[in-house]
Amino acid sequence: MAEGVHRITAEFEKALSDYTKAPYVVAVDNQSNALFLALYYEKIQGLEVTIPSRTYPSVPCEIIHAGGKVKFAPSVRNTLKGAYQLVPTKVWDSALRFTSGMYIPNTHMCLSFTGPYKHLKLSKAGAILTDDHEAYLWFKRARFSGRRECSYHEDNLDLLGWNFYLMPEIAARGLLLMSQFYENLTGKPKDNPDLELPYPDLSKFKVYQ
Repeated sequence: MAEGVHRITAEFEKALSDYTKAPYVVAVDNQSNALFLALYYEKIQGLEVTIPSRTYPSVPCEIIHAGGKVKFAPSVRNTLKGAYQLVPTKVWDSALRFTSGMYIPNTHMCLSFTGPYKHLKLSKAGAILTDDHEAYLWFKRARFSGRRECSYHEDNLDLLGWNFYLMPEIAARGLLLMSQFYENLTGKPKDNPDLELPYPDLSKFKVYQ
């Protein structure tokens, strides 16, 4: 079990797991970095990844940063609603879906808790839901500069990682706020509607080509 400052993060991840029914959860500092880690793990280098033309701008950025190529599927509306797959990968952008039992098996679902419209508002935070144990172990270390959850003086540093760790004080706030997603009297989890937000047509911008 995680100890010290890592314990509160682990408790927040457990709360997210219980609510979403994802076997494993890894909290990170924002959803863009969650997408990057999931795409990088899926080894998309050189792969064409299809996403809606209207989505948040960081999504094509993370595809390109992870070594992939962006293909835009024309959006029917000027809004985006709920979750969608980054085809053909196992990665899902779930910035606009956070609800009870939401986890889709055999995926890496990336959540956002950033911004005023999210159901769980944490200023800046995200998470990866997965049922792949090996991916879970890699995500945990990759988000933490390649470190295991111990002193770096004692660690065997054998993995290149990134500084994407969720600050414990934000994890603590997230843990406290998770109670709003359960009925007060019965403890039954509540369902949240999918969010729907307008986004620009990113296919018009050469930077993503």
